[in-house]
Amino acid sequence: MQNIKIYFNQSCSICNREINYYKTKIKNPLIQWVNINDNISAYIETKKTKDQLMRRMHAMVNGELIAGAKVFLIIWNEIDRFKTLAKILKQPILFQVFFIIYEAIALPLYLKNKIFN
Repeated sequence: MQNIKIYFNQSCSICNREINYYKTKIKNPLIQWVNINDNISAYIETKKTKDQLMRRMHAMVNGELIAGAKVFLIIWNEIDRFKTLAKILKQPILFQVFFIIYEAIALPLYLKNKIFN
């Protein structure tokens, strides 16, 4: 089993709602959920600024920092009903489409949270 830390923006209502859903579905005790807001240890662990962490979701998996759409694949792989989706979207061509969709959604959320939070 892998040690996984998921870094997320709790002040983003959409992000927080989604993470709270995942928390109810994932029973793996090796997954830690880390709110990045005013969390100096998160910035030190990831070597990222708060702004960089707010731009995309991040995960630390066995010491490797992963960002963006790949983090969803890590999370979904831990949830039985999403495992198949994770396997499908992991395929190179489909991952590129998924990546573009993730970025198209993540950027407006980032800007909204940067301006209004």
